[in-house]
Amino acid sequence: MEIITAPSEIETLMPGQLLARGVCRHLASHGFVTIEEFTPERGRRVDVMAMGPKAEIWVIECKSSRADFMSDGKWQGYLQWCDRYFWAVDQDFPTELLPEDTGLIFADAYDAEIIRMAPEEKLAGARRNAVVRRFATHAARRLHWLRDPDATRYY
Repeated sequence: MEIITAPSEIETLMPGQLLARGVCRHLASHGFVTIEEFTPERGRRVDVMAMGPKAEIWVIECKSSRADFMSDGKWQGYLQWCDRYFWAVDQDFPTELLPEDTGLIFADAYDAEIIRMAPEEKLAGARRNAVVRRFATHAARRLHWLRDPDATRYY
């Protein structure tokens, strides 16, 4: 008799989501909190937004292949929403494609390592306040939806 089991959660994730998982784990070990697939404004969705212990805001875009990177023409629009911008890729990714004036993280589904620190471009106070408020609201809604999936209709 063959026993059929449901796939584990990790088996259902797409390659970019696996990278995001490792990035979030790594950043959590450094005191950051993270949100995956965060929308800083209508029409923009970052793979990972992280807020550090001093309210520093990082954006991390996860690229699983050359084609994935080449098809992303919106990444420069994310720079205005963070203090530091990173790419997260696996170790087989052709990193020469990535702009050198951005951060680089090697990741897998279980952890990550910052290879090149992104240059810091501090957000203006009003923008930081708006991003932190949106981050907090988004995180609270996700927690609410986790506890009460029907609550999505109220937002």
